[in-house]
Amino acid sequence: MKICVISFDFWGYDQYIVENLRSKNIDAHHIKIGDVTHSNFSERATNAVSKIFLNKNLKTEKRQRFVTDSLEQLGYQDQILVMNPDTFDLSTLQEIRKYTDRLITYLYDSLDRVPVDKEKINLFDKIFSFDIADIQKYGFEKLTNYIYMPNCRSENATPEMDLFYITSYDNKRVEFIKLLTKRLLELQLKFQIIVIGKKGWKHQLRNAFIKIPENLHIIFSIKKIDHKKLPEYYKNSRALLDLTRENQYGLSFRVFEAMALKKKIITDNESIKSYDFYNPQNILVLNEACSNLDKSFFESPYEKVPEEIYYKYTLEHWTNKVFGLNKKT
Repeated sequence: MKICVISFDFWGYDQYIVENLRSKNIDAHHIKIGDVTHSNFSERATNAVSKIFLNKNLKTEKRQRFVTDSLEQLGYQDQILVMNPDTFDLSTLQEIRKYTDRLITYLYDSLDRVPVDKEKINLFDKIFSFDIADIQKYGFEKLTNYIYMPNCRSENATPEMDLFYITSYDNKRVEFIKLLTKRLLELQLKFQIIVIGKKGWKHQLRNAFIKIPENLHIIFSIKKIDHKKLPEYYKNSRALLDLTRENQYGLSFRVFEAMALKKKIITDNESIKSYDFYNPQNILVLNEACSNLDKSFFESPYEKVPEEIYYKYTLEHWTNKVFGLNKKT
């Protein structure tokens, strides 16, 4: 069987899908457009001029061509999975459609936040979504993100941090972080928060001129951390933080990373209470004022998720469901 995954893959999660498929002896390939960028300064300069005067992004066009050129080399695929089709032009999706009889998409952003034209949606044979609101409104099939990490054994480690969080820059999240840090300081908890994105440069500049308290570890950076290094940050903390974007109701990868590492999770996502793995011993849903955050949550032990529930959120189960492969009984 031949399967192709096409995605931008900013954080590097989609490669795990391909690796899992290959472990099943499937001829799987990943067309990652996030790796396609300008070759040199001349291309960057030309693209800047094109965007300003012609309203045309040459890098975007280059990425679309990369997809079609790659498929031309790979040939017919039994199944093609496109992650978040908003990234692609309609003409590119129509071209992708020609290379398979089963075209699938997975939406890990809500349509309120990242709209996808109806013409694009109609090209797919199967549409999966992680967003509860979109599932109810459009009838998409519900599918969460997945546990891509090995199931770690419980360790008698003594993490240095009480709470760790890494996120892309988002105005809603940054505002909530300001409120949360006030509560964390009141409780004298140790934490580190890393916000990544070009919009964070103002905060970086401001931090260069003001004195930051030693226990207020908030870092704004335009450079993302290598995805493979993140588990070491996670392991050094008793709990992980996960904050939603505006108009987002699905569960992020942070929740599933916490499950794999047997770490507690603190979130503002009320919908997490509807999942079968929800356990108030492991998961704290913050109120708007963060007043329900207490030291006792960090001090109580983590309760292991039952194996039959845990398996439902693994990458193994995810690929079986998406591609209609043999399921575990």
